[in-house]
Amino acid sequence: MVKNTNPKMPRYLLRICSVFLVFSMLLLSSCSNVPENSIYKSENSWAYLAQGDEKKADCFLICPTVYLGQDGKNNMAIDDENIKGAFVGALNMEKGIYEENCRMFAPFYRQAGLDVYTMDTENSKKYFELAYSDIKESFLYYMEHYNDGRPIVLAGFSQGADMCLRLMEDLFDNANYSKQLVACYCIGWRITKEDIDKYKHLKMAQSETDTGVIVSFNTESKGTSTSLIVPKNTLAINPLNWKTDSSYAPSTLNKGACFTDYDGKITSELPNFTGAFLDETRGTLKVDDSVTPEKYPAGLDVFEDGVYHLYDYQFFYRNLQENVSKRIANFK
Repeated sequence: MVKNTNPKMPRYLLRICSVFLVFSMLLLSSCSNVPENSIYKSENSWAYLAQGDEKKADCFLICPTVYLGQDGKNNMAIDDENIKGAFVGALNMEKGIYEENCRMFAPFYRQAGLDVYTMDTENSKKYFELAYSDIKESFLYYMEHYNDGRPIVLAGFSQGADMCLRLMEDLFDNANYSKQLVACYCIGWRITKEDIDKYKHLKMAQSETDTGVIVSFNTESKGTSTSLIVPKNTLAINPLNWKTDSSYAPSTLNKGACFTDYDGKITSELPNFTGAFLDETRGTLKVDDSVTPEKYPAGLDVFEDGVYHLYDYQFFYRNLQENVSKRIANFK
């Protein structure tokens, strides 16, 4: 009850103030979608937590698939210390693209195992939904406790990109989030015309510096006609010329392919590595014939030779690094 410190205040006004105070407290408490007992209160639930000095923006980075699925378990256990090393290592391989301009955040999450990708949609759905429930909770926790109105770069590769797209579909029709979005680097995952038609707030990147958009592509050989990641047509942008048509971007526009280790260290760098163009039908990024499966094998049994999924970041590393900087500068 509000205490009446003004003897001239009528009792009915006092009651109104009391009701208003209670209502306001209830309203504030309902605004948070983060559970009180959220695991993301603990630093141990984060691979990166506000890593790096204050920068122009924050990057919320989501790890690709590192869990293969073991002992009949189809989702990674967050407290599995054996897999956490690989989890952080996979993030480190991508981090250099973002960390020059961003303070880094990356949650551990119950990602779906690689074996889930071989299941039919009906059986696999629950495992991806469990993974996304962690991503959503961690993102909302980040927004509530760390963001403080700063520009956001969402980023992920493969399953991480899938989780990014789910965040975009689920939350970014809210202006409070969308107004802070620099871009979503949703690389190594498919975004279809059906996705864009269903979620009207989603916008694909159309140029080098537009903001509030999704940047996406999938790399493959000229002879590849299907893959696990892109079984049907996808929408994309060419990271060499930043166009969405099929015009060829020569290798002279490739500022450097960088191959990194689990510490994030660049072990080799190849300027002018390959040219590329977008396939008119599939929407995939086709690279020059100088890139061969012998030199760059698919690496996983679920991919055929000529699917360069594992190299999406590495083949265009310096172009992506520069692009993050340009989009943040344009946003601000």
